[in-house]
Amino acid sequence: MKLSDIADNPGSRKKRMRVGRGIGSGKGKTSGRGGKGQTARSGVRIKGFEGGQMPLHRRLPKRGFNNVFRVEFAEINLDRLQQAVDSKAIDAKDTVNAESLVKAGVLRRAKGGVRLLGRGELKAKLNIEVHGASKSAIAAVEKAGGSVKILAPAKEDEGKAA
Repeated sequence: MKLSDIADNPGSRKKRMRVGRGIGSGKGKTSGRGGKGQTARSGVRIKGFEGGQMPLHRRLPKRGFNNVFRVEFAEINLDRLQQAVDSKAIDAKDTVNAESLVKAGVLRRAKGGVRLLGRGELKAKLNIEVHGASKSAIAAVEKAGGSVKILAPAKEDEGKAA
């Protein structure tokens, strides 16, 4: 094989269509945009506009409710904790809390607190401080000889108390 024999696969590079280059090109005059008006112009097409008919997103009823005071928890399962202990990312003698989990790289960020869930098995004896835990998770930690301390969720508006 020589350098001059190297070529792209047929059809891998498509030439771009040059519009507005005369009637014989097939894309001359209006360049495939039809007649005059808003749609012939650039950048002014109204998304969701249905010609004066009530648009679909306004015909459908509103649903649901967004709670602005909702607290998002970072969730962690027992099997992930055990994995971190096995890989020595977490020291079993220390207290396991949000800061230690983030520092060990088990969680990316603590969000509004950490919630412990009961998937998997825990063999290590751990003292855990979290903002919430499922009953099965608490039972599994205590069965392994550890303890779970539930912290009060972090309040954002403590300065507003009158």
